[in-house]
Order: sequence, then C-alpha cells, then structure tokens
Amino acid sequence: MPEATARDRPQALNRRLSVAPMMQRTDRHFRRFMRRLTRRTLLYTEMIPLGAILHGPRERRLRLDPAEQAVALQVGGSDPAGLSTAARLAGRFGYREINLNCGCPSHAVRDGGFGVVLMRTPARTAACVRAMVESTDLPVTVKARIGLDTDRSEAFLDDFVGAVAEAGCRTFIIHARSAWLTGLNPKQNRTIPPLDYARVRRLARSRPDLEIVVNGGIRSLPEAAGFLAEGFAGAMIGRAAWEHPWLFAEADHRVFGAPPPLLTREEALHAHAPYVARALADGEPFHRLARPLTGLYRRQPGARRWRRALAEHRTLADALGSMAAA
Repeated sequence: MPEATARDRPQALNRRLSVAPMMQRTDRHFRRFMRRLTRRTLLYTEMIPLGAILHGPRERRLRLDPAEQAVALQVGGSDPAGLSTAARLAGRFGYREINLNCGCPSHAVRDGGFGVVLMRTPARTAACVRAMVESTDLPVTVKARIGLDTDRSEAFLDDFVGAVAEAGCRTFIIHARSAWLTGLNPKQNRTIPPLDYARVRRLARSRPDLEIVVNGGIRSLPEAAGFLAEGFAGAMIGRAAWEHPWLFAEADHRVFGAPPPLLTREEALHAHAPYVARALADGEPFHRLARPLTGLYRRQPGARRWRRALAEHRTLADALGSMAAA
C-alpha cells in the first residue's frame, strides 16, 4: 500500500459540520453515499477497537476510498504504545485525523478500560494522546462527554480537558450529556441524561485556545448553524444523519457557502448505483449496501414504498425500477 504524503491531504480540516462516529452505522458504504450529498462535511469511521487495528484484518478494517474524503479515524483504546501504532497507520491509510474515543458508555468498552471511563484517568488519557501526537502529523482529537456518573462537576471536565490539551490535543468534540454507566444501557445514554449545552459553552469560553465542537441532540442544519453562530468551532450531527441523510444535501451550501453537489434524491441514487454494483460484484451483501439508503425518503410521500423496495430487491437498479413503476 503506498504511503500517504502531506501532499495527498490538506493541512487543516474544516470542522464546521461533521457526522458523528456511530457503531454499525458509519461504515464505508454509508460514507460513500454521504459523499453524494455533501462534499464538505467531515465524516468519521465507526469506533474501531485498538485490538482490531493491531491484530485484526487491518486492510479490511482501515481501507479507505479517496472518494470518501475527508474522513477521520476513530479508535477505542487505552494503551499508549498501541495507539502510537494506530496513529501511524491512520496516516498510512490516508485518514485526515485520528480521534480517541473517550465517550462511549457500552459495557464492552467500559470493561476494556477505554471509552468514557478514560475520563476518570486524565493522566492516562494524556499519555495516550501524547504518544499519538508524537507518532503522526495528523490532528489528534478527543471525543468526550461533559460528565460521568456522579462526576459532573465543572472541575471534572475542566481538569480532563486541561490535562489532555497539555499533551497536545487542540480539538475536543464534546457530547453535551453525562454518561451514566449505572442503570442505563448505551441506547438510553444517548437520550436520557439531560442535554447541557450551557456546560459546553462555558468550556469553550474558558478555553479559547482550543477548538470545541458541540455534539448531542442536534437534529438539523439550522440547529448546527445556531451553534456555529455562537462561536463553536463546529457542530456534529449523529443519529439524524443516519435516519434522515437528505438533510445533508443542503449542507455544502448552507454551512460552507459552496454549491450543492446534487438537486434531487433520484440524482443521488443514480450517481451511487455504480458503486453499489461494484460492491455487489465483490461479494458485498445488498442488505449492507442498502442500509444507508433506507432513510433517504424520510418524511416524503413514498417513504414506506422505498423501504419495501430495498427489502424486496437485491440490486439498487431493481429497487429504483420498482419505484419508477409504482
């Protein structure tokens, strides 16, 4: 695999709008389709556990199509030496950023000693970030929460950010909810702990030397634009991007001031069809290729018929033909 060079990627990322890393969601098929809708939005991989990067099928897990760019690699781990290797690999595979997950509340992540539990050990997290910074020219960023279980004080988040910033992290994506490891499952942790955007605002005001990106509960471009108008470095949209991807069709124009790449949903699907056909020929099952497309007609006439067409057919061309004939 050829080594990616500084000439292959821009020196700075525009973080005004991004799509959050989501497990079993933001895979290469999702990212490739999103690039039909927006060329400027920063995309993230799913969180990839460090062990899978170091010991798994590396080429399959990290392979990146240049057409997906710009893409950040999110990794979950707590071993500085291993994360140093992951940072070097992120550069080799052509990613534009490497992000350390310090916000995931799943039981597997918690038991593995990474994800949101890293917020309890700022010194350990700082050592991880420092090892990554020293191993790559890519931006090393951190995604975290505002609190953890009973640790919800102003000092808890401030001390964590301060220690990690001292290690060389300049960009923090902050989910404006605490994580409750006792009593809530990961799905509940996305909705039940109350949103506290004011806490993220206070962090941004107190650390003007850092880029603070706000995340959590943002469902639309106007909401994202409102946070940008307040002075945040960026806004990150999560589940809404999966459930209603067409909202990003206006992102390049409304957020970045650039022409939109497409005019209609049908244009997006026809532009995406050759990619789906190639992936099918390579043995990829259609249901995996179809999943990122299911919400395309959300809140539109024919949305249910579109979901049924994807479920009943085995190629995108056939699904499109079924819709046209209806």
